[in-house]
Amino acid sequence: MKHAFRLTLATGLLLAAGSVFAANTSPVGTWKTIDDNTQKPKSLVQITETNGELQAKVIKILQSDDGPNPVCDKCSGERKNQPIEGMNIMWGVSKDGDVWDGGKILDPKNGKTYKVKLTVSDDGQKLDVHGYIGFSLLGRTQTWERQD
Repeated sequence: MKHAFRLTLATGLLLAAGSVFAANTSPVGTWKTIDDNTQKPKSLVQITETNGELQAKVIKILQSDDGPNPVCDKCSGERKNQPIEGMNIMWGVSKDGDVWDGGKILDPKNGKTYKVKLTVSDDGQKLDVHGYIGFSLLGRTQTWERQD
């Protein structure tokens, strides 16, 4: 009887550990963005999922060259001169195997929109965010750090 109990307990623990690992392989969560040049934290971005598509919103500015409440002065359309904090900067991203892509990401610093590919790494603690125009071989990758 003790053996059966131990086996059941061990199986339950393994299944629980597997579900925790699976949760960390998703980009959904809060991420700290890192400045390419200074390597200092820039903002906190929250990625959410709705109907299988990811979107991201800037929830807090940590550092800005444009003061404590920067606006997207180089953006066009509805984002022009809007506060970056609270802004939706990524949309339309969906899972494709081990990566998430097919959507767009906005760089509020230059106001440009790029295609985006996301790859989770380091046991779910890092997110490689690759923005590009045209082919994914070209472009720039930032590594974000999980905060939740």
